Amino acid sequence: MTLRSRLAVGLLTIAVILVGPLIFAIQSLERLHRDARDLRDREVNASSLLGRLREGMADLHRQELALLFSRDVASRDAMAMTIADVEGFADSLGSFGLESSARVISNAIREVAAAAPREYAAALQGQTKIADSISANHLVPALAKADSGVLVSERLLHARTQQRVNVAANNISDTVNLSIVALILALLIAGSVAFWLTRSISEPVLELRAGMRAVADGELNYHLNFPKHRADEFSQLAESFDEMTRQLSELDKLKAEFVSVASHELKTPINVMIGYLQLLEDGLYGKLTKQQKEVLATLVLQSNTLLRLVRQLLDVSRFEAGGGRLEPRHVDLPRLLIELEDTFRVLAIQREVQFRITHGDNLPDDVTWDPDRVNEVLGNLLANAFKFTPRGGTVELSVDGVDGSVSIEVADTGAGIPPDQLPRIFDKFYQADNQRDAASGGSGLGLAIAKQIVEAHGGTIQCESTPGVGTTFTIGLPIAARRRTSARQNATAAAL
Repeated sequence: MTLRSRLAVGLLTIAVILVGPLIFAIQSLERLHRDARDLRDREVNASSLLGRLREGMADLHRQELALLFSRDVASRDAMAMTIADVEGFADSLGSFGLESSARVISNAIREVAAAAPREYAAALQGQTKIADSISANHLVPALAKADSGVLVSERLLHARTQQRVNVAANNISDTVNLSIVALILALLIAGSVAFWLTRSISEPVLELRAGMRAVADGELNYHLNFPKHRADEFSQLAESFDEMTRQLSELDKLKAEFVSVASHELKTPINVMIGYLQLLEDGLYGKLTKQQKEVLATLVLQSNTLLRLVRQLLDVSRFEAGGGRLEPRHVDLPRLLIELEDTFRVLAIQREVQFRITHGDNLPDDVTWDPDRVNEVLGNLLANAFKFTPRGGTVELSVDGVDGSVSIEVADTGAGIPPDQLPRIFDKFYQADNQRDAASGGSGLGLAIAKQIVEAHGGTIQCESTPGVGTTFTIGLPIAARRRTSARQNATAAAL
């Protein structure tokens, strides 16, 4: 399965799994909505109807008394209308599942409807005892029977409403619990799919990254730890990686051969030349004239310069080929700075340049560096600073501890470097246009070597300069530098 197909299938599976609980929740909400609507249409409306029925019964009680004492047509007609309304309300109760109570109330209202005209007629004729008897024996018991029917209906409706509310609450609770369980299961399954998908992609990516890091560290025989015959794009990347390492190995062999040839074929004849020049200088081949001595001195100077240039070029080549190994060991940093100060104090006096070393408050006493290489870097930077600083100027070396590392600054008040040339000052053989302000010439390899040494320690080096004002080199070095290891070992250590 290709990488694109795997991603599509995995994402589709995750989407389907996550949509399942959503569909279940929507269906549950619709069911709850139906229950709520039914509760509103039946119990709520029934409760409203009983309220109106209760008000009608209260009106009947008042109008029954008015019928005894007012004895007017208005009271009779009002009672007749109220009886009709209450009877209609009682009949409507049957549609809400309260048929039994509806019958009781309806029968009682019919008795009231039958006795009310007789009570009114007796009261109208002044037959008070007969009217009171009809009221006491017929109307009042009938109204009480109707009130009892209304009370029973209210109790039944309350019990039924309570039951339906409890059922709805239980349904809501069950829906919530089931939704949570479904969501958790969906998340677990989706997480498993995502983990499988991520692992199937991240493992070869991490392996490729470790391989690239190994190649960058010079381990050109690195082999990827996943099958190269996979049915996805990583198989093509693995083939490209193998082809790249093969070609880089061939180039590395050519470079190593060049370094070996340069080491033997250049250094050896130069050393021979210098040896014979020393023999001439010692007079082994006869006494030299003054003019011959001057020529000999020039030859010795140029031969030593050529030997130094070859050594610097070989140093750069070794670091670029991964052969410039460090030998980190514990270094007394304050003592290292004192030795540097002693070394360059004489040069400062000769050049009439003010030289000082500043120690920060957070400076560690002990670091793990390759002292010879660090001395080489700082010596090169300080030598350049003195070379470009005129008499009366200042050269300052500032050292301090910053966030688990050591910050080193070499600042001078010299000629400075043009801004457009700053990006190239660490290139091999590159020399800025300020060479005319230097006290002596250079090979253009010092800063390239310094950068290689600093980066081999795991540090950084930067330069800021303003023409006519001065230059500042800033170095950041970890307190404990380690020997280079392969990318495979780094990846294993990170995983552990």
